[in-house]
Amino acid sequence: MKRIAFTAVFAPLALAATAQASSPVAKPDKVVVCAACHGENGVSTQPIYPNLGGQQETYIEHALHAYKSGERKNAIMGAQAATLSDADIKQLAKWFSQQSPVVYTPDLETPEGAKK
Repeated sequence: MKRIAFTAVFAPLALAATAQASSPVAKPDKVVVCAACHGENGVSTQPIYPNLGGQQETYIEHALHAYKSGERKNAIMGAQAATLSDADIKQLAKWFSQQSPVVYTPDLETPEGAKK
């Protein structure tokens, strides 16, 4: 009996969370700023910048909050994150997490390790 009650209460919650996590989000206006280095869809313009497309939403949120608070140090990211509201951070994290991931593989034959 307890098993039925547990399932009846928590199964709809799990389904709602799954549906919410997978529902697509509109591209936030603030993506324009991120796109200079990380690309509009999270595919970086250069190998020195991390790809954000396909990263975990909670990871991106945590990282942006850490840059904003100064807990995570980077002059460029600290300045960029300082201008973001909590809502902006949530929207950006959701947007980039829903983009297709791209794995960068360096070309080890070039001195810089960058692709030609």
